[in-house]
Amino acid sequence: MSFGPPPPMYAQPAPPAQPPRQKHRPKWPLALLALVLAAALGTGGRLLWGAGDGTKTTNGAATRQGPLDIRETVEKKPASPTGKMAFRFSVDDLSPGEHYQMPGMWATDKIIAKGINKTVVGLRIGTDAAPGDERWKLPLDGPICGYTRHVTNDHRTAVLFRANDRGNAFCNHVAFFDLDDGREIWDADFPDSELGDGHGMATGGDTQDTPSVTLVHGTVVVTWGGGTDAYRMKDGTRAWETTSAGSCQDMGAAGGGALLVRQQCWNDKAPADSTDATTYKARKVDPATGKVLWTYSAAKGIRDLNIPSAEPPVLAVQAGGIGISEMLSLDTSGKPRAVVRLQNGTYVGECSYDDFLTADDCPTIAVGDGQVFLRSKDSGELINSNWIIGFDLATGKTTKKYDSGPGSLLYPVRMSGGRLLAVRVTDQHVMPSGLVSLDPRTGTETPYLYFDLPQEADLMTMTDYNDIVVQDGRVFFGVKKVDGPAKGQPRWVYLVLGIESMAVK
Repeated sequence: MSFGPPPPMYAQPAPPAQPPRQKHRPKWPLALLALVLAAALGTGGRLLWGAGDGTKTTNGAATRQGPLDIRETVEKKPASPTGKMAFRFSVDDLSPGEHYQMPGMWATDKIIAKGINKTVVGLRIGTDAAPGDERWKLPLDGPICGYTRHVTNDHRTAVLFRANDRGNAFCNHVAFFDLDDGREIWDADFPDSELGDGHGMATGGDTQDTPSVTLVHGTVVVTWGGGTDAYRMKDGTRAWETTSAGSCQDMGAAGGGALLVRQQCWNDKAPADSTDATTYKARKVDPATGKVLWTYSAAKGIRDLNIPSAEPPVLAVQAGGIGISEMLSLDTSGKPRAVVRLQNGTYVGECSYDDFLTADDCPTIAVGDGQVFLRSKDSGELINSNWIIGFDLATGKTTKKYDSGPGSLLYPVRMSGGRLLAVRVTDQHVMPSGLVSLDPRTGTETPYLYFDLPQEADLMTMTDYNDIVVQDGRVFFGVKKVDGPAKGQPRWVYLVLGIESMAVK
């Protein structure tokens, strides 16, 4: 495998990109049963899909976004819901003991991009690709150590990377780059802070506070423990910077339509194992100036806080031992608006808890149309089922409920205008899986794409270990890391799969 070093394929600058060659890979079936199974999966009412890139809807009205805004696309309804392969990226030479981080996955209308170790690679959609088929490669000085799921309307995003590929190198560089051609727009370095209840320079990569990066209109924002640095998207110049003061540190930020910075605070007088030893705040910040607009202080005893949505502001808090226990909506001044309790696991909210600090990466929590959408826990012993339910952000009360039906599970993916896109995963390949649209106003479900992943890719629908991206009429599944096989096991594995409509030529 060539995710180096060693070997050096993704360690050195890439030669000019050539059109990717076709690879012969094991074939896998895609469902052709859309007409037969439409009734079984629920066709719902007629869906009016909005425009593609650059357009979002607010209360049903379409508004045009600028190039420096964060992309909030409304997907077009495909001419046919029958799915076919749009893209496949795999490797066939993994060796036992190999391990590669694959942080971040982003899609445009032509490119699927993936972070791999110390390189971001861009591959042309419509190919059967393997290492060597890259449309472009963006080599970095060290491994990727932070990323954001956000993309601008002109197809740009950001990653953090270490100073070099030594084991104790600092994570103190940010790169802003173009997803269409892999061109680095600019890069910059930022400070680092030691891990723990204090400020100061770190002495090694393992003792450094974990930095994070997010995007908001015109600005790339990095938190690094000891403060926050903001850079202008146009040229990488520093727009503003703050220094964490007192007993609180900036630890992660949520972007998109607004900027919320998460702060972690400590109480030196409380016992180290007490729930009062650490508290959390969420601060709304003007992305252009760094001015703090309001601060919300979470109650004592909260053990963690994530930010599924910065606009409208919605927090996911952990009040108990394991997992998210409550969703909290805030008003325009940062005051509590409504509380949604997950009822001891009856409802499930999941946020990313891997090696990368992404405070707003909550893959199965969707916020839009004045609601937050959650899935229920799986029910059934032999035949799985669950449901997705909406909660009103003003009252916390339930709204519409969408049952998966027996033999399948529903997972929220993201909002598309005023509607929710969800993936339906079926058991044992008896029926095709699908991407569906759920209408919060009517409660109807509309099929978007039917597909059937190969058995070797069954686990790619698990949101804990994979990225799921819906963009420009396609759904992509990508692994977050890849390990070499056990001795004697197959050396071939999928890294990314993409599905599009059979009507696409």
